[in-house]
Amino acid sequence: MFKKFKKIGLKSVLYILLIIGSIIMIIPFYWMLATSLKTSSQVIKMPPMWIPTSWRWSNFAEAFKAAPFLRYLINSCIVTILSTGGELVTSILAAYAFYRLQFFGKRVIFAIVLGTMMIPGEILLMSNFVTLTQLNWINTYKALIIPWTASAFSIFMFKQYFSTIGDELYYAARIDGSKDFSYLINVIIPMSKPMIITIAIVKAIGNWNAFMWPLIVTNSQEMRTLPVGLTAFVSDTGTNYQLLMAASTFIILPMIIVFLFMQKYIIEGVSHAGIKG
Repeated sequence: MFKKFKKIGLKSVLYILLIIGSIIMIIPFYWMLATSLKTSSQVIKMPPMWIPTSWRWSNFAEAFKAAPFLRYLINSCIVTILSTGGELVTSILAAYAFYRLQFFGKRVIFAIVLGTMMIPGEILLMSNFVTLTQLNWINTYKALIIPWTASAFSIFMFKQYFSTIGDELYYAARIDGSKDFSYLINVIIPMSKPMIITIAIVKAIGNWNAFMWPLIVTNSQEMRTLPVGLTAFVSDTGTNYQLLMAASTFIILPMIIVFLFMQKYIIEGVSHAGIKG
């Protein structure tokens, strides 16, 4: 009986902690949405107003008029789709090579690839910027897309997932005359759907929300992406918080919707990747 009550008590504590954690995570999103519907006087009111007395939906229209957000949206879509797609292609091919092919120095090269994850991205910003300047790629889609079409993390995750697929399928395919590329396309990729979706969503969110790199390599309104476009609401005279929050709501809403619909694939992909080292 004591063990039963102890188990119930532990579960209750766990659920309470999860609820508290969920509330803490939801509050910033709620505050952003609530602020996007406030007037300028309600935004600066003290103590803070958690629920707007009147919902000002016109803030969203005003935010779109304040900056060329349609252009920013198109740029963000192009960069996100091409960067994510390119990373999936390079990561799947590299991961399969490390997983199945035999070549000189494979372990050393794979260790070096993993070692690059230890390098903070900020350290590479200046060197990458200098390289792109010499290539005359600044303020182009190439600067926004190509540097993000390879990822050591994605290669590692795909290799781990491929390792969970039995060797029997590979040898059976080889007996049937299938080559490595055909086996990859017809067997590995269809069986790796959960991991592909997982990596695609994680990287798409990262590319969609990227701020520092697009800020550095673009210098015109025509090439700005949505996160960089938020700076239009910040000036020397102050920040228009209600419009800033309205634009921010528009930016993060698509990724939240995608994540909510695809979360089961993310959980499945990550759990399978950790089964076999």
